[in-house]
Amino acid sequence: MRHTWTGGIDEDRHETPSLPPEVELRQLYRRQDEEGRRTAVRQGFWVAVIVYLIFAIPDIILIPDVAEYTIAARIAIGVGALALFEMQRLMNVATEWLDRTCAFAVVLGYIGWMLPALMTSHTEAISYYMIFGAIFMMGENLFFSFRFSLSLAASGAILSAFLASLASFRPEGAYAFAFALFYVSCFVFTSYVNWKLNQERYNVFVNALEARIQHKSAAERGEALLKLSYTDPLTGLDNRRAVDLQLRKHWNMWRVYGDDFAVLLIDVDFFKLYNDRYGHQSGDRSLCLVADALRGLVEPFGGTVGRYGGEEFIAILRTNSIAHVEELSNAICRTVEELAIEHDQRPDGIEVVTASVGATFTGATIATKLEMLVREADRALYGAKAGGRHCAKIFDPNDPLISDESEGISALLNIAIGRNLVSLVYQPIRDSETGELVAAEALMRLNGLNGTPILPSSFIPIAERTGAIHDLGLWAIRTACEEMLAPNKAQLVSVNVSPVQLRAPGFAASVAEILARSGVSGNRLALEITEGLAMELHSYVTASISELRALGVQLWLDDFGTGHAGLSWLRAVDFHTVKIDRSFLHAAETTEGRAMLEDMVTLIRNRGSGILIEGVETEEQGALARDLGIALIQGYHIGRPAPASQFAATDAEKAGQKRRAKRA
Repeated sequence: MRHTWTGGIDEDRHETPSLPPEVELRQLYRRQDEEGRRTAVRQGFWVAVIVYLIFAIPDIILIPDVAEYTIAARIAIGVGALALFEMQRLMNVATEWLDRTCAFAVVLGYIGWMLPALMTSHTEAISYYMIFGAIFMMGENLFFSFRFSLSLAASGAILSAFLASLASFRPEGAYAFAFALFYVSCFVFTSYVNWKLNQERYNVFVNALEARIQHKSAAERGEALLKLSYTDPLTGLDNRRAVDLQLRKHWNMWRVYGDDFAVLLIDVDFFKLYNDRYGHQSGDRSLCLVADALRGLVEPFGGTVGRYGGEEFIAILRTNSIAHVEELSNAICRTVEELAIEHDQRPDGIEVVTASVGATFTGATIATKLEMLVREADRALYGAKAGGRHCAKIFDPNDPLISDESEGISALLNIAIGRNLVSLVYQPIRDSETGELVAAEALMRLNGLNGTPILPSSFIPIAERTGAIHDLGLWAIRTACEEMLAPNKAQLVSVNVSPVQLRAPGFAASVAEILARSGVSGNRLALEITEGLAMELHSYVTASISELRALGVQLWLDDFGTGHAGLSWLRAVDFHTVKIDRSFLHAAETTEGRAMLEDMVTLIRNRGSGILIEGVETEEQGALARDLGIALIQGYHIGRPAPASQFAATDAEKAGQKRRAKRA
């Protein structure tokens, strides 16, 4: 079966949102909040009609001889206009027609009152009473929120009607001029104010629209970023952050409502070897294929799949049957195998990519915390790997392949620093020719609660798998600086660094902070990267190495020759020093072994790195190192590991022995 894969980088193609063209803006402005405007114009019109009718009282007082006609006109026009308005509203006519009805009613109300009022014999009273006609003009321009053109036409009609009315009661010239000037001034002023108000309303609308557009765009970007923050960029699955939220959600539902669920950890077998053989791009493609297959298996059951680590996936689904968990776990193993992704570098003879699965089920769990539940799945996965990989295991505390020893060490590591269960000892590193102390290697030691020592080969892998190595590693660097470098007990101290630490964001920054706080320059610290551990030179690892180099920190390659990626690392990174594993020195007693050691020395020297050899336990081995031109040596023959408090005395004693040997 041949698989193809297409991938790409999602680009942010969002542009800064812009407003629509002016014409479209004006149309939007007129259509804005139609219901709100209809309600406002109705309320305003009712108020205007009521005030119009109330003004019948001044008619009775000022022009009593024609009051019955003006009052009749007020009632007829007011009630008729209201009836027409309400009928239009019920017919759901456009808001602009309601505005026109109101504007026409105001003009008609003025003329309908003015015509009978001009017939009064109370000429002096009407000459003053006419000033209230300006209220109609103000109402057109200021009381209602009419468009400027409508307000201008309506208030212009009122002004024209008033100017025409001057001929009826023929006031004195000066009075007529002053009165006309007052009306014209009101017309100009209120029209200008109406124009400004319309402009301001339009500007407010435009600003509000722009704010809404920007808010919507920001909200969409926020949603996209939020989704991105919960998505693995390579596979499109949930990332670890999203997975943790899903785990917490399912755990709470189980604790409160008893909704059982299962957790499955899926690890791609021998993926480091796959990357070494086919390259990281092919590795990424294979992970995407596996991810799609897992999604197709789990999502139909309502479950979720996430990427939990480099080549590790996690599946979470509600189920009340452990048989279902077993069936799904085995189906995952079969499906990944059936993808038929070629992998001819496996040491077990299988020539395709496979997966190991470790699962746990709340219906059979002994966990009292969510972390314990996930640890059960991890222990089951460990058991699947110990059982030969390409298989599935359900957590069983009685399974001999799932030992409690790692669980106990994991718990111990969580309290090791706080309970002073972890410490450092330092082994001298000397010049092979002079015997002079050149550096010291910091070695971590761990004791159980009862004081029993635990071998590094036991607790270091567990620390790496559980993540405890991050705190322990920084503690080791800080302690070495405080115990050895700050008091100048050694000019250079090397500290072992797990490749897991190099993957952690901010590792170099943490080292820089430790150096600054202890007052130690970076060139006095060497970090030994263990070549025997599986490690990939991803961009974030090389970036971390570059940042450490910028601090002046020396980079050493430890245990060279024992792992799978030594030559790759030696080619990719300019190490200050390369440490040859002790096994090659001990094998140099044979002709073939010596030839291999000589070849390794030549290779490293051609790369421009310094050479240190471990395991010097006899004078003959030291002499061999000198013969081969190896500058630095380390081993029990020249110094055993000792705590910082004893290191200076041990070194002085060793130097005294060398001086006595020379005199003899």
